[in-house]
Amino acid sequence: MADDLTTPSMGMVVAAMEREARTAGAFVTVSSTMAASERQSETVRVLRSLRPRALVLTSSRYLDDERLAKELAAYEREGGRVVIVGHTDLAYDSINLDNHGAARSMGAFVAETGHRRVVILTGGREMRNMAERTDGFVAGLRAGGVAERDIRIVRCKVDRQGGFEAARALVAEGTAGAQAVLASNDAVAIGAMSAFREAGLSVPEDISVTGIDDIPLASDVTPRLTTVALPLAQSGVEAIRFALGDAQAPRRLILEGRMVVRDSTQARP
Repeated sequence: MADDLTTPSMGMVVAAMEREARTAGAFVTVSSTMAASERQSETVRVLRSLRPRALVLTSSRYLDDERLAKELAAYEREGGRVVIVGHTDLAYDSINLDNHGAARSMGAFVAETGHRRVVILTGGREMRNMAERTDGFVAGLRAGGVAERDIRIVRCKVDRQGGFEAARALVAEGTAGAQAVLASNDAVAIGAMSAFREAGLSVPEDISVTGIDDIPLASDVTPRLTTVALPLAQSGVEAIRFALGDAQAPRRLILEGRMVVRDSTQARP
């Protein structure tokens, strides 16, 4: 189960799952729930009747719905294995990305390169990964000497169009004096760069832009995007290994990112 199969990052996770399952002689079927809790619980209920060997849930949201928890518990009692890719307090195997640490390293980098007025483009706090990245950005910027009053948080849809529209609004305000835009994922960053280019602004000469994830397009756009490479494919591989393995106690695995500095940022005096 996945939130939205159309996102590049989710595509990388699912593709890795399918490759790993194939090597083990297993078959992967994917269902999209669009992060709606009622659809998540209903999907598990339907899948229970098909008796799959294991169930992997990937979600950027808080998995705290009571109906979902009951369906998962029933599935496990029937002999199924549950693995969650994302943050959870549920007692199942889980693989999570260090979203806060990735964003903190980017915030620190942007501060260290002299940027002192920053806009963060991010999703709503109901999205756990976006909340962690937003908090990480702020922590890294503040540790690097950026004043709290000079950090602006702008909520938007976490896709290319959301980044484009948010950046276009910033341009209408004269970019609000920002020297850098920190986007909560690469798709938002790429949308923002497109809006700046349309407005005649140059990245990074006029404004630096960064992302998180390191999707394939990040190194193909012009300028190439500075980002934090998260081990998305590895999370998919580990999820299948957990699902097909055997363990008595829930396992927790946290995967860390890696800074990738490219052309969309430059140092400020």
